[in-house]
Amino acid sequence: MTGLRRVDTTLLAGAAVLLLLLPAVNSVDDLLAAWLASTGLDHLVAIAAPLEARLAAALLDLAGVSAGATGPDISVRDSAGHVTRLWVAWNCVGWQSVALLTMSLAAGLQGSQSWAIRVQVVLIGFLGTLAVNLLRIAAVGVLAAWVGHLPAVLFHDYGGTLLVVGWLFAFWAFATRWLLGEAAEGQE
Repeated sequence: MTGLRRVDTTLLAGAAVLLLLLPAVNSVDDLLAAWLASTGLDHLVAIAAPLEARLAAALLDLAGVSAGATGPDISVRDSAGHVTRLWVAWNCVGWQSVALLTMSLAAGLQGSQSWAIRVQVVLIGFLGTLAVNLLRIAAVGVLAAWVGHLPAVLFHDYGGTLLVVGWLFAFWAFATRWLLGEAAEGQE
């Protein structure tokens, strides 16, 4: 199996599991949050929430949505002046997408790539995943300000997962063509 096919297979399997579990994710989130809170691991993940909230608020301002952030809270103001508050919880920062990226990296970086190429692929993957997570959070804010609470919640719960899976397929197409190149072809 070639490197790209192995990555595609891993991503498709991960995406299928995510899509199958989407209806249950909301139900499981509270249980998982309680478990992580009992272990203290949620505090490690939660460190990213205030930073991501500030960065997402900056993206919202760039999109023309009046926004500000205080800690993990984002406030967006619609054209009528109504303020909607969004809370970036530890399980909203994108740990699921980082886990899926990590699985795909384990599958895609098997073979004869140099360490320099591997580091480039990993850095681009993580930075791109961070950017996509920020765009996902900002998109929730745009929807909350422009369309309303329900579309924002639906996008948060379902659209964000599709966005991340789309990013991972695009990332691996880029990485395979431009970074892995001959090393990927040599694995066929």
